[in-house]
Amino acid sequence: MKLLRKAGVDVHYNPEQTCCGQMAFNSGFWDEAKKLGGKFLKDFPHDRLVVGPTVSCTGFIRNYYQELFHNTSNHLEYKRLIKNIFELTDFLVNKIGFTDFGASFPHKVTYHDSCAGLREYGLTKEGRFLLSKVNGLELVEMKDTHVCCGFGGTFSIKNEPISVAMAEQKVMNALETGAEYMVSTDLSCLMHLEGFIKKNNHPIKIIHIADILASGW
Repeated sequence: MKLLRKAGVDVHYNPEQTCCGQMAFNSGFWDEAKKLGGKFLKDFPHDRLVVGPTVSCTGFIRNYYQELFHNTSNHLEYKRLIKNIFELTDFLVNKIGFTDFGASFPHKVTYHDSCAGLREYGLTKEGRFLLSKVNGLELVEMKDTHVCCGFGGTFSIKNEPISVAMAEQKVMNALETGAEYMVSTDLSCLMHLEGFIKKNNHPIKIIHIADILASGW
C-alpha cells in the first residue's frame, strides 16, 4: 500500500478478504474452491483494479477462475475480475509505468523466479527492472534461475523429500553468488526457502521485492 500510494494510486483495502481458493483447487476440492472463489469475487466488486503481492494468487485467478465459474451465476463477475487483477510488479511496470521509488538498499541480492511467475503469469523482466532502479543494490544472477524451488503448495507436504532437495538446490545456487538476500515476487516461495535456510543456518536472508522498493524513504 505504501508503494502504490507513492505511485499516485488511490488504494482501498478490504479487511474482510480471505483466500482465493487455490489450495483447495490444487488439492481437487473444487466445491470448496468455488465457495472461497465466490467470496473473493464479492470481496472485490465493481471494476476497480486489484493488485496482489503474490504472483501465485494472481496467476491462479487469471488462469483457473474460468474453469471454476464457467456457466455459473458468477460468470460475469469472474470475467470482470480476471481482466482487472494484476501482480504488483506487472502493475507497476506495465500498467502504470511507475518504476523508480527512490529506494535505497545497499546489499547484494539474487533473484528467484517463481514457477507461478514464469509459467502461469508470464513475468520475466519486471522484477529485475524495478531492482535496477534501487540505489546501492547489486543484483547477481544464480544459475538455473528457471528451476522450481520445490514449494508447489501442497506438493511440499505430499512430497517432502523431493521438495526439501529442490529447496536445497535453490539455496546452494543462491549462496554461490555471494548474495546477502534472495528476493522474489512470491511470498509462498520465500516462506518455503526461509524455512530451509533457517533450519540449516545458512548465511542468506529472504525478502519480498516490495520490502526492497519501500526501503530508504
